[in-house]
Amino acid sequence: MRAFACDLDRTLIAQDYVLRPRTRAALAAARANDILVILVTGRMFQAVRPYLTGPEPVVCYQGAVVADPTTGEFLRHVPIPLALAREAIAAVQEEGFGLNCYVGDELYVARVTPEAEGYASFQHIELHEVGDLMAWLELPPTKLVVVGEAHAMDALGARMRARFGPRLFIAKSLPIFLEFAHPEVSKGAGMQFVAEHVGFTAEETVAFGDGENDLELLDWAGYAVAVENSHPLVLERADLVCPSADQEGVAQVIEAFLGR
Repeated sequence: MRAFACDLDRTLIAQDYVLRPRTRAALAAARANDILVILVTGRMFQAVRPYLTGPEPVVCYQGAVVADPTTGEFLRHVPIPLALAREAIAAVQEEGFGLNCYVGDELYVARVTPEAEGYASFQHIELHEVGDLMAWLELPPTKLVVVGEAHAMDALGARMRARFGPRLFIAKSLPIFLEFAHPEVSKGAGMQFVAEHVGFTAEETVAFGDGENDLELLDWAGYAVAVENSHPLVLERADLVCPSADQEGVAQVIEAFLGR
């Protein structure tokens, strides 16, 4: 085995959103045994930097970005084409929802709402209020995110998939976050870039995940591990189900692998 590909939220991070000592020790032990540890997340790069524990490239923005953790350089960046992004923004706004818009690793909103504030607080990032997003947006955004009640996001996601089909990658990360990205974007595509860049294969990779946005990652990897209480489709794809983040399930699997 050459690499562990770990979804950051809900696998490495428990409910207080810190890396626990046992998990840190397991990651360090993996690296000491010449195994790469790749963090894979929907988060923007600036929001994931506090959790980076090693030198490997990090997969951010659902795979739209692969970044060098030391220099901050984007090794891969696949934004949404500007015209398509404008079309998606208009469609979401027609439904009565606001959006988070990511350009240049910064977060922009038309106006600051409780939903936007809650999202920014969760991610520990700054909000930039710009007024009319359609008038302001001049560069292709890395991704778009809608924040709302879980069932509303399910329904909106279904309508947006029907409207845009294969032209956009659309998936929920957390139950209240509906994310839009370039159609060639996924965590699996991001990991394929890392594998080619660093020099290992999907067959040599164990991937951990639990959300709808982890499906392509688990399908890509040679061995798929789902965390307890994962999305039903994730459980269907998993070769193994491990304990929850609160029980440091990822660390338990790594420890078991290294103890063989």
